[in-house]
Amino acid sequence: MADFFDHITDKHAEFIAAQPMFFTATACAEGRINLSPKGMDSFRVLSPSLCGYLDVTGSGNETSAHIKNDGRITVMFNSFTRNALIYRIYGKGRVVRPGQAEFSDLAAHFPSRPGARQIILIEVESTQTSCGWGVPEMEMIGKRDTLRKWAEGKGPDGVVEYQQNRNAVSIDGLDTGLNDQPE
Repeated sequence: MADFFDHITDKHAEFIAAQPMFFTATACAEGRINLSPKGMDSFRVLSPSLCGYLDVTGSGNETSAHIKNDGRITVMFNSFTRNALIYRIYGKGRVVRPGQAEFSDLAAHFPSRPGARQIILIEVESTQTSCGWGVPEMEMIGKRDTLRKWAEGKGPDGVVEYQQNRNAVSIDGLDTGLNDQPE
């Protein structure tokens, strides 16, 4: 039922583009395992061996801390339609933040979002499909606008202050790299 690939195929890139949400999973040798839902049309396949997503300011920054301290990341897409499928991407992550040389070029691939914090890039090591037959069929009712409104209400300076206070260290006390100097 499961098939493995060493890259993202065109067929799988189309599947990814059709999904309104995805999940990221990261961990370090010690501490909590992080599993985060993502949406907002933020994921892009940049090549068969490179993909990533625009990460907006949120309540934590665990993915960034885990990538800085370990590097491993798994992304899972799941179809909730009649055509069941689960698709996972396994790889090494890298964080690119505003102020870094490549940020502007990469950001052009994503919608502009208030509160954009960083781009999480994933160098694909392997991908996997599985049946998804145990996952229910569900309908998307709509997108949430709350995070955008929150970031707009804070304004750019307020978002940076929030990031400094709430996103610079993980819940396990790991540095997220938020204060690292741009390369």
